Amino acid sequence: MSELHGLPGAHVDPLGDGVSVPAFGEGSAAPTSASASASAFAEGGCGRGDEDGDSGWDARGRGRRGGAGTRSPLARAAARARPPRRGAADPVKALMHRHRELCERAVDPLEIAAGLEAHGVTDRAAARFRHRDVFALAEEMYARVPALPGGRTPSTAAACPAASRPRQVPPGWALFALLPGAVCAAAVAGLALSEGHLRLVAALVGALAVALALRLALRNGPLRAVAHPVPATRAWVCWLLAYALLGDGLLSGAVAGGPDGPGDLWDPAVAPLLALALAVAPAIWCARLFAVRSGGRLAASRGLDEFASSVRPLLFGTVALFLGALGSLLAGVHALLRDEGAGPGHGAPAMVGATALGALLLLARLLGVYGFTRAPALLLGAAGSCEAVALALVFAGRLPGCEVLATPVTAAVDAGGPGVVPAVACGGAALVLLVHAARTLTLASAHAGSRDAP
Repeated sequence: MSELHGLPGAHVDPLGDGVSVPAFGEGSAAPTSASASASAFAEGGCGRGDEDGDSGWDARGRGRRGGAGTRSPLARAAARARPPRRGAADPVKALMHRHRELCERAVDPLEIAAGLEAHGVTDRAAARFRHRDVFALAEEMYARVPALPGGRTPSTAAACPAASRPRQVPPGWALFALLPGAVCAAAVAGLALSEGHLRLVAALVGALAVALALRLALRNGPLRAVAHPVPATRAWVCWLLAYALLGDGLLSGAVAGGPDGPGDLWDPAVAPLLALALAVAPAIWCARLFAVRSGGRLAASRGLDEFASSVRPLLFGTVALFLGALGSLLAGVHALLRDEGAGPGHGAPAMVGATALGALLLLARLLGVYGFTRAPALLLGAAGSCEAVALALVFAGRLPGCEVLATPVTAAVDAGGPGVVPAVACGGAALVLLVHAARTLTLASAHAGSRDAP
């Protein structure tokens, strides 16, 4: 034990033969495995580049960190011998593997940003990946994705950013938009010139021709839906248009105690339908304007909140522009036809009801263009159900002891005319659908999913 109190530099061998512990101040000891690892750490870092593997996902970022080619063989051997870490050393890489399909098929960073937003990644969540917003996170993910054989390259994506490019439409779509109005005007003229049974034939042929023209205009223009609508959507649209044509006359006759015969059921209001058919053209032009401007805002935005705040006024302005055009068409058609095709409800409530119906149909179709079909089907059904219930309540009030059922509808019709029912039903549904559109059509994912659709 006396050797433990020797001078500095003396060897102490209490562990047995062959194992020596260098004393204080001795620097000539042979390097151990721990010192070799430390030396390797000092030369080439912690081996983070090899830890990620050679899958190609970090091929672009490896040169910035100092890749495996700059390290000594001893450092590479130490990195391979160390067991892989289980912690999330690179959260962006983990996110890339989670959304690998999205990253590989994306043609620009904006498409990745839209896909991340659709999966619930917000600007606040992007901060956990050390980025200020989703757009910056998407740019890094896009830069770190390896170029696929025959796939996109950064120069191609930069030269033609898909997120800022609106959906392609066939040539001549602006002229197709004029077809429903022109065909409907011809049908109304034929209806006015015919009598007796020919009038019924002219009405049926005209309705079929308008339906075909409307289908052609919608399928070859910016209002072409990317997803098939809910089956009930078309049925409710047909009901709403039929009520706009015959509903006011039927309701006013029911409130007055009729109808007394089959002739009382035929009092069509062709003016609102003609104005709605003519308004197809401004609706298609407004939809194209919204698609082009929103694509430009998406390309210029640097955050999801910034994009939403810039597109929301654009949506409201597009709807207001269409309502102005529809109001002008309604006023012009009523002045042209006077009282001949206005029907029984030709006052201000009837004008408001036709305008509300046009707004409801535009918003429903615009949401369908961007892939949202459930809410339009529900609200179109709600508006049609309100109109049907109003008619049913009036007829149910004729039953003994059920007079109270017809009181609300009768009072409303007496105060504002039969047009008050579609004004309330379609106006309320259009307002709710506008609020829903302001929340869904301001998402970057909605615009990324709708472009270049077949």
